[in-house]
Amino acid sequence: MSSEIIQLADRVLQVAPSPTLAVNAKAKALKAAGADVLNFSVGEPDFQTPDHVCDAGKQAIDDGHTRYTPVPGVLELREAICARFKADHGWDYEPDQIQVCCGGKHGLYTSFQALLNPGDEVLIPAPYWVSYPPMVQLAGGTPVIVPLDEKRDFDLNPDTLASYVTDKTRAIVLNSPSNPTGAVFSAEALAAVAEIIRKHKLLVISDDMYETLIFMEGKLPHILDIAPDLKEQTLILNGVSKSFSMTGWRIGYSAGPLHLIKAMNKIQSQSTSNPAAPSQYAALAALTGPQDFTKMMMKSFRPRRRFIVDSFQAMKGVSCVEPAGAFYVFPNFSSYYGKKSKNGEITGSVSLADYLLDEALVATVPGAAFGSDEFIRFSFATSMEIIHEGMERVTKALEELK
Repeated sequence: MSSEIIQLADRVLQVAPSPTLAVNAKAKALKAAGADVLNFSVGEPDFQTPDHVCDAGKQAIDDGHTRYTPVPGVLELREAICARFKADHGWDYEPDQIQVCCGGKHGLYTSFQALLNPGDEVLIPAPYWVSYPPMVQLAGGTPVIVPLDEKRDFDLNPDTLASYVTDKTRAIVLNSPSNPTGAVFSAEALAAVAEIIRKHKLLVISDDMYETLIFMEGKLPHILDIAPDLKEQTLILNGVSKSFSMTGWRIGYSAGPLHLIKAMNKIQSQSTSNPAAPSQYAALAALTGPQDFTKMMMKSFRPRRRFIVDSFQAMKGVSCVEPAGAFYVFPNFSSYYGKKSKNGEITGSVSLADYLLDEALVATVPGAAFGSDEFIRFSFATSMEIIHEGMERVTKALEELK
């Protein structure tokens, strides 16, 4: 009866539920029932937030920082973000060009709300992070999926990208290192893409959440380092979630043209008002304090990455691109589609992920959630012991498919 009275908005009905949440819910239910589930689906570091950051959050509460803050975030934190951009990249931003938000996801959502009119198109290279297309849809825009090629290590293909540009294209989303592939876009590809951006006067939405988590030698290629003239056409999104293992503190930040940041502040003022005050002071401590925490995480991630990539590459019928950043691998299991288990046929990434959870008690995220059904995402932000056991279970489960 209530469903007849309470009619939902069209914008909600067009957005599919997150497959990630469905997998996590099933994995948690199995674990609660006593099953020995190994979870490779998590998108957060398996380290505690640094002590000095936690102490700063506690101190903020003791100091009375428990009330509203300015909508775009406290000035000290915005100044610290500007200082980090200058020190890390040489980019010049003023505090008024910075918005602090409730996690990187919130910044992305607010940016699409501020930018898009109905029918505006946003180019999204796939595999993509699961929330990009729904966020565009919720803002009335149209996500346009641009496929990336596994054989090119998921690098951008400028010719392919150019073929998807229309007179309705407003922006392109760049995520490098990528979630889910761990791919890093090459300097050569970014330079060619910059020409497309100039020609069509597009906005770049650069999701840099994993920028400090890189395995490659040398500096991470970035569109603004390669094409600094695009600064007034670029919105940078980042945060402390991955670099400082602060996912639950919910602090992200955006940097961009002043008029866009002001528009995003309007939307934030009518939604969350501001990010949590104690979390902002914790983030301030993270950005201004010791920067060795990320190096410690990467030292732990390197052998895990090596082992999990080698394990997948050794599995019959599985290919796996070696990630250059983040803490994910995205192996291709499509050779197993069409095979059968005792419970039915493997028809794609969702049914294979379900099979691995049921039969091997290994929780993953199906590639369909990322726009690439041939693959399944595994996070190696977990212990080497769990990775060893998980790879043995996956190998055995695949061998049992007929």
